[in-house]
Amino acid sequence: MGCGSLYVRSDGSGAFRAGLMTAATSRVPGLDDIVRGTDQKRRNEAARRIAELFFQDAATLRPRQVELLDEMLIDLVPKTALVTRAELAERLSLFDNAPRVLVGRLACENELLVAGPLLRRSPVLDEQVLLEIAEAKGQGHLLAMSERPALSPDLTDVMLRRGDRDVVRRTAANNGALFSESGYSELIKRASQDGVLTITVGRRHDLSDEKLKQLLAGSLDVVRRRLFDVVKPERQGAIKQAVAELTGLPQRFESKRDFVPAQRTILALHEAGNLTEAALINFAKAYRYEESIAALSALSGVRISTLDNLISGDRSDPILIVGKTIGLEWATVRALILLRLGPNRTPASIDIENARANFSRLMPSTAERVVNFWKARFAPQ
Repeated sequence: MGCGSLYVRSDGSGAFRAGLMTAATSRVPGLDDIVRGTDQKRRNEAARRIAELFFQDAATLRPRQVELLDEMLIDLVPKTALVTRAELAERLSLFDNAPRVLVGRLACENELLVAGPLLRRSPVLDEQVLLEIAEAKGQGHLLAMSERPALSPDLTDVMLRRGDRDVVRRTAANNGALFSESGYSELIKRASQDGVLTITVGRRHDLSDEKLKQLLAGSLDVVRRRLFDVVKPERQGAIKQAVAELTGLPQRFESKRDFVPAQRTILALHEAGNLTEAALINFAKAYRYEESIAALSALSGVRISTLDNLISGDRSDPILIVGKTIGLEWATVRALILLRLGPNRTPASIDIENARANFSRLMPSTAERVVNFWKARFAPQ
């Protein structure tokens, strides 16, 4: 039953109703007055006690009995305090025979403390209810829904159309999610602007070779390499083939970059007193990635593996931070950003201007704190 549907009372037999009402009134004297009254404290306690009738005997209750409990609780629970509704929603989310109307009503709430647990895992919510919520509610509800054990193609269509970056990433990472052809097209479109999403989609077991090729066509070279590093061996072959078809050239990937020769080069420069910003910008302009990272490591004191992981991600912030820490000029930082993108990609002017503005505003003390965190967080054990 959807968020806008009216509640229709069950036609439970008199015997069932009488038995449950007797049990309920024995636990909660004056139940009728509490339902009609405005004392929230008494409502909270009454709702908890009646809900216990379900929780204690859920495994043995017949469907008609659950319907009657549903009928009693729906008059009480929606008007209880937030903490009461949240506690009941958390417990109800674990039962596959929970009161259906009550669960649907709680899942439609704007309060995520109430709706969230049910949207994440309640098996009682049917497809129509989930679709209505996905169409009507905000990003928090969509994010909770993205964690469900299974998501239908109709549901993921809505989530990809309405969801923000976090919703789309979480949905793509859900192995129980299924995507329609148009849904996969939307995923690939969104991934062209999101390296993290590219890697997430590229690791999906249901991604066809043709869709993999479409995914890689819109990705940066550094993202392609990172994807190659994290996928299973059988997918690595497909990546090589797809990139070869896209570029017209055989593509050579290495699962791990070899920084040893670059370290020797940088060490020699250092010993000769020539490890300068001029040397770094020359490496960057020549797209010599390993030498550039090794030079940054030597100048900043951050481990090569840490810098490689940070800089090969989907954001240029780490370059701005390490550049500010060691006092690089903007021209060198810009060259490093272009290095990260690769020789065949030209960044949008607005992106470069935003990076320049962020670099200008970044305080050296702030950058230094971040770099110190990197050194401590990723220090060898």
